Order: sequence, then structure tokens, then C-alpha cells
Amino acid sequence: MFHWTWQRFAELGVDGVYDMLALRCRVFILEQGPYLDPDGLDRQSWHLLGRDGAGTLQAYLRVVDPGLKYTEPSIGRVVLARELRGSGAGDALVKEGVARCVEAWPGRGIRISAQAHLQRFYGRQGFVTEGEEYLEDNIPHVQMWRAA
Repeated sequence: MFHWTWQRFAELGVDGVYDMLALRCRVFILEQGPYLDPDGLDRQSWHLLGRDGAGTLQAYLRVVDPGLKYTEPSIGRVVLARELRGSGAGDALVKEGVARCVEAWPGRGIRISAQAHLQRFYGRQGFVTEGEEYLEDNIPHVQMWRAA
């Protein structure tokens, strides 16, 4: 479905950074409302980009190294082009992100801050909810954990 690339920020190149920020902006800012997307963690993170056959970025997530946001590695900024939602592409994206985390940090669990309405979605990939719901960027979130 996608051609995956897994790179550090400095390896993305100008076009990769532009494509990543454009897709994140379309979803996180235009669809969900204004907030500051570049949060200072991109430079210290891994980036998983999923491009279609034409080379268009359709899927993306970021993995923050352990110790920067949480003790564990953390998947976040999970984004899929609107036209692909409901197609199973989101499951493929998270599955690939989990596989990359398992490879990079064997024996470590993964922690995420998930939008509350996506708990079932992340649950399909082995994440379980921990704690109470909270607001992040004016959207209800929950912390979720996936054991090693």
C-alpha cells in the first residue's frame, strides 16, 4: 500500500520536511483547530513516512525517543490523508510504527497520548488505556500503553 521511509529529522531533506509539515497541517490545524504543531521534538525523533505509488505523502507518524517525552518511546503525530481514512491504511501505519519501535528499542513498551475517540483504533494494535481522560490542545485525550 505504501512505500515506507524511516528517518531522523536531519535525513528527511527539505522536501521531506515540507511534505510532513503540510500533511500534519492539513489534518491537525485545518481539520482540528489551531495549535502549535512544531513542538520542539521533531529534531530528536524518528519519522515514518508512507508515500503512495506517485510519491505523494499519504501517511505519517513520529516516534519520540525514550526520555524526551516519556520514559518509553512514544508514537505521536499519527496522520493519514482524509481520503484514505476507513480503508485500513491507518492500521497499516500504526502497525509499521510499532514494528519500527520494537526493532529500535527491543524489550521496551510504547506510550502514546491518543485522542480519546481513537481508543478502539489503537487497541487493535495492542494499546491499553491508562488513567483518566484529559484535554490536550482542547481535544479529549487518554494515555495508552503497549507492553513490550
